This record gives sequence, structure tokens and C-alpha cells, in this order.
Amino acid sequence: MIWKFIQEQILGMKWLNDVIGNLLSLVGLDITTKIGGSIQFFIYDVIKITVLLCVLIFGISYIQSYFPPERSKKLMSKFHGIGANTVAALLGTVTPFCSCSSIPIFIGFTSAGLPIGVTFSFLISSPMVDLGSLVLLMSIFGPKVAIIYVVLGLVIAVIGGSIIERMHLENELEDVVKNALKAGHVDISAPDLTQKDRLIFARDQVAETFKKVFPYILIGVGIGAVIHNWIPESWIETVLGSKNPLGVPLATLIGVPMYADIFGTIPVAEALLAKGALLGTVLAFMMAVTTLSLPSMIMLRKAVKPKLLGIFIGICVIGIILVGYGFNIFQSMVI
Repeated sequence: MIWKFIQEQILGMKWLNDVIGNLLSLVGLDITTKIGGSIQFFIYDVIKITVLLCVLIFGISYIQSYFPPERSKKLMSKFHGIGANTVAALLGTVTPFCSCSSIPIFIGFTSAGLPIGVTFSFLISSPMVDLGSLVLLMSIFGPKVAIIYVVLGLVIAVIGGSIIERMHLENELEDVVKNALKAGHVDISAPDLTQKDRLIFARDQVAETFKKVFPYILIGVGIGAVIHNWIPESWIETVLGSKNPLGVPLATLIGVPMYADIFGTIPVAEALLAKGALLGTVLAFMMAVTTLSLPSMIMLRKAVKPKLLGIFIGICVIGIILVGYGFNIFQSMVI
């Protein structure tokens, strides 16, 4: 009962939905209609996600201030083999929230001489399984699903990085990274910060990330509102429900060219799930959007050659599809 209260009223802010519904009714809007329901969904989800966004970014950025790239590099250099991949994947959980923000750090780590497989473990986990995603997923799917999602995301990151490491693809790095590697130069520093500096850093990160992310929150919530109130359940069930065995790869392929972070993807996932999409299919869509967005792949192409880029995308897609089918099987067994 305590966790249900936390999930629904604190993380999910169900009370806020009721307040907004009452306010809209007071001004004469019928929230039982499609238009009224869409407006209620939009206002509620924008406020909820914005509040969670600011609180989470502040807390995670404060933690992140203890792990600047140079310190992270020194930490990862102490480990070898799969242990190094695991540490890199875990460090990815306290770094920026979208794939585009993670790529410059990935390039910095690679240029600093870290093994290529280790840096790819970081690159996979950073956008896919940050601490923010854990809290947001708990608010919608509950702790069990959220924890399994994060664990499996880390598994994909560790295995994916290990595979790339064993394929010895160092020659598939672009010259800009190779030259920086040979010169031993990379612009990553580890300044000593006071507590005041860390709080200021966290505050600035909230402002900077909010400016970048908020437009995608509006887009994501807008799409979620349309799905939630206008698209028939039968359509979603036909395409992404149990009747379509190809729903998981279809959702993954749809998600790959899109661009959003976890905050913009959550309302779409929430609406799809409410309309009858299978849990694993929805989570596969989320993983694909956050990890393999088209803008991030364009940025990554500047650092790696087509062969390595293709292998990276292939590993992620296969891992995401397997996770999606695994969740669907888990869902069918529980039900």
C-alpha cells in the first residue's frame, strides 16, 4: 500500500490529474469528450514530466559532478575485460539524458585511449538506462518492470561492448579520433568542486537540459494525447498487440529514426500501453528511440566508419528486440 501510494500519488501524481480535470470542468470543458480528454492528458502529463524532469536532473547532475570524464576514465582504466564494460555501463547511468549528449563524451573516452568496447558499453547504456528512466518507469510500470528494464539495458550495453571489443574494430575509427588518440590529447578535465559549485552545476544542468528537452516533451505528450483519446484500441492491438508476432521488431524499427529522450518517450509509451500494446513492444520502442535516434547516428558517423556504425546499430537492434520479446513472454506468463 505504501509503494502504491508512492507510485500513484508521488511519482505518478494522480492527484494532479484529478485537480486538472476539476479545473477544466469548472471552466465548462467536458473532459469525457475526446477534445476535453486530450486537453486534460496534455496539461497533466506536461506538468508531471516537467516536475519530475527538473527534480531528477538536479539530483543526477549533482551525482554526475563527482564523475567528470577524466575521473571516469581513471576509474574505468583500473578494470579489464567484462569488468571494464560493466563499470562503463554503470557510469553511463549518471551521464546525459539523450544519445546526442553522450556521443561527445564517448569520443573523448575513445580519444583518451580507453578500449573501444568499453566506450561502446558506455555509449549504449548512457541514453538507454539512466537513473531518470528508472524513476519515470517506476511511476508508470511499477518497480519490478522498471528494475528489469534497467538491468536488461545494462546487459545489452555490457554484451554489446564486449562483442565489439572482441571484433578488434579499432581501425574502424575515423581519423579525427585516431589522431587525437595518437596525440594523447583530449579535452576532459576534472576540476575540484566545492559543494556550492556542485549545486550551481546541478542548477545550470537543469536549466540547460530543460531548454533542450522541453520541446520534445511537448511533442511526445501531444502524440500521447492523440493516441490516448483519438486512436481506436483495436488499431493499436492489431499493430502492437499479441495478435501481431512482428510487433516488437516493428516498434523497434519505427523508433530507430525518431529523436527523443526518455522524458519525451514516456507519454507515448504510456498511451500505447493503455490502448492495448504489449509491454515488451512498448519498451522496445522506448529503447530504440532513446538509443538509436537518427541525429545521434549522424553524429556518431563522424567518429566511426560505416562498418562499425552498422555493427553497433545491429547489436542494439537485436538486443532491443530480444528484450521486447522477453518482456512479452513475461507478461503473458504473469497474466
